[in-house]
Amino acid sequence: MIRKLENIMVLDTEHTTYCFKILPTGQLEHLYYGEKIIIDSAAEAEVLSEKHAFAPGNTNVYDAAHTSYSLEDMRLEMSSYGKGDIREPFVELVHADGGMTSDFVYEESLITEGKEPFVTLPGSYEENGKVEHLTVIMKDHNYGLVLELNYYVFPKKDVITRASKLINESEDSVWLKRLMSTQLDFETDDYILTTFNGSWAREMQRHDIRVCAGKHVNASYTGTSSNRANPFVMLSKATTSEDTGICYGMNLIYSGNHYEAAEVNGYHKTRFVAGINPQSFSFEVRPGEFFESPEAVMTCSTEGFNGMSRRMHAFVRACICRGEWRDKIRPVLLNSWEAAYFDISENKLLKLAKAGKAAGIELFVMDDGWFGHRNDDKSSLGDWYVNKKKLPNGLEGLVKKINALGLDFGIWVEPEMVNTDSDLYRAHPEWTMEIPGKPHSEGRNQRILDLANPKVVEYIIEEMTKVFSSANISYVKWDMNRIFSDYYSQYLDYEHQGETAHRYVLGLYRAMKTLTERFPQILFEGCAAGGNRFDLGILSYFPQIWASDDTDAAYRVQAQTNYSYGYPMSCVSAHVSACPNHQTLRNTPLDTRFHVAAFGICGYECNFCDMSKEELRQIKEQITLYKEWREVLQHGEFYRGRNGQNLYEWTCVSKDRKNAVGMLMQYMVQPNTQFEQYIPKGLIKEDKYKLFNQELTYNIKEFGDLVNTQSPIHIKQGSLVQHVVSRFVTMPGEKEEVTASGSLLMNGGIKLKQAFAATGYSNEVRYFQDFSSRMYFLKSMNS
Repeated sequence: MIRKLENIMVLDTEHTTYCFKILPTGQLEHLYYGEKIIIDSAAEAEVLSEKHAFAPGNTNVYDAAHTSYSLEDMRLEMSSYGKGDIREPFVELVHADGGMTSDFVYEESLITEGKEPFVTLPGSYEENGKVEHLTVIMKDHNYGLVLELNYYVFPKKDVITRASKLINESEDSVWLKRLMSTQLDFETDDYILTTFNGSWAREMQRHDIRVCAGKHVNASYTGTSSNRANPFVMLSKATTSEDTGICYGMNLIYSGNHYEAAEVNGYHKTRFVAGINPQSFSFEVRPGEFFESPEAVMTCSTEGFNGMSRRMHAFVRACICRGEWRDKIRPVLLNSWEAAYFDISENKLLKLAKAGKAAGIELFVMDDGWFGHRNDDKSSLGDWYVNKKKLPNGLEGLVKKINALGLDFGIWVEPEMVNTDSDLYRAHPEWTMEIPGKPHSEGRNQRILDLANPKVVEYIIEEMTKVFSSANISYVKWDMNRIFSDYYSQYLDYEHQGETAHRYVLGLYRAMKTLTERFPQILFEGCAAGGNRFDLGILSYFPQIWASDDTDAAYRVQAQTNYSYGYPMSCVSAHVSACPNHQTLRNTPLDTRFHVAAFGICGYECNFCDMSKEELRQIKEQITLYKEWREVLQHGEFYRGRNGQNLYEWTCVSKDRKNAVGMLMQYMVQPNTQFEQYIPKGLIKEDKYKLFNQELTYNIKEFGDLVNTQSPIHIKQGSLVQHVVSRFVTMPGEKEEVTASGSLLMNGGIKLKQAFAATGYSNEVRYFQDFSSRMYFLKSMNS
């Protein structure tokens, strides 16, 4: 609900309040954002307004009529340079006369219902609920410019989004150097900024920084939202935990260079801004034209990180993701990449698909290597025609055979890229992002097509349309395997090169929008060398994203935990792969690889044709189990428990809270540590739940020569005898089964069977070694 109380604007959701004040000078003073409060009048809201009688020393006042305060020592909804505020600006402009001062003051405000799509960018939406829209119009009367501050309130989601628009009503062009999407000013300097940084195969590493002085920036300059710095960030207090304390979550619906900064000034105030990265950014806004910022998403909770995450998850699922696949159960897939890499053929793929079908796979995906003359990563990107040497019956012939097995078919593409060794590059060298006649820095032996050029976007749309319509394709993995180096569009003139990065993103969105509307039945998955473009902009078109090229379960449990702070697990694609792992050469149990992947959108990426019968039996059981519980795992509420201290603890609860799946994973064995417990979350306190685990057995080889303490014959390690005995004799795993109330289970925890600690083993002992894990299942006994 949005209300205007004289000079006070109040934005309420079910559990939060956001409010600001129109100052006598025309600026907007930010008053409050947090847990819902009752404000009945402007007089009451004045309690939240700062009191000033004289401006601080060595500061500038806005004008001679208002000398009691300086904008440098005020909490503002937006700011610019030149009128006293020297902190991170919301907007930076260069005017026709060369001046860089802006003076946007309040003109009027409008409250409307509903949310219209943005003209140039994707945005959030609401199908079944009510969205209220506050438009605050700010004007710079010195230059004839209008700045719209747009606030969208999603009451039931406890989310407020912000976006801004610069409109040029003057007779001269203006050069936009920065336009942020949101700004939040806090009165204190005791906030922790949490960012998620990393690199390829090491995405989403959590970092907590106390911002008590100066400025901390989380930004991408890769041309993508990047694996270096995800655009989702959090602000919290030192006392905030997973389930208690204040936490703010902020994200940006944008897939390019982004910028989030938290700055503390000399008056102990904290400012947070988020928007397009201003580095090398410059955009001409001509008379009569406008520029839209991406939409920023904000939510907060006093129930800690989990409380904030649940609100963000619900919003992303219902108001960002869209299309036929938004709420559908996702299939279990088998991807050919780690099984074959580029060395594919129709016979190999069919053999792999048959093995997958026997294990319960529903969707078979052919990865890279099927087009042009593609035998490695040095050629053929851009040439989207079938390699008939590998697929003699073409794409349609292969797909018909895959479908005849009872499997759906998926395909890998990388539409935004081109190799210099390709027919496309030879025909159109002017279609790439490179400086003509100058050396180019390559990434993965490929170059980036210039999506700032409308002809290039049309080419991608039409080539992908041909591919996607050439056979019965059910799934598309859309990849992008390099970052930008030379920011240069051969389509734009030299004055407008600062527009290249943003226009690229606009071209990408146009291509994705067109293709997803042409092929609504296809399940699209985003990928950019793994998680190099994991953001809300991609999720506006593709309902899931490949989280990382690193499939090592010991890494993935960290990454998926950290993704979960801002993204629902229904968006996180995760695969079970072979060991030693192809990225780390680490060995982890097959059960653990499955348990971690099962909490995302589960698939497999290994060579079923080379696996032992025992491994295939385990995989078949895993897939059967996943299908039984995937409604909970894909659509349930996700809760983090203990994590990062040698133990990871997850719970996913069904919408009605009647069923739940939990997981514990341990990194390293702690010697002589028998005790452990699993503490679920999200259950109905009054309901009785039955908790149980899988039936477990272990190969005697896992116990080494300890088996000789019990075996009637001596078994030598690595011997034929050990191999034969292991085929017929297994060691039993522990069985957990309890029935108790939700309140007891959540507050008391389930005390598990003791772990092995070198003093004996039976079915009352938990085999819980390095990288071991368990899944626990809970069913309500109440009707």
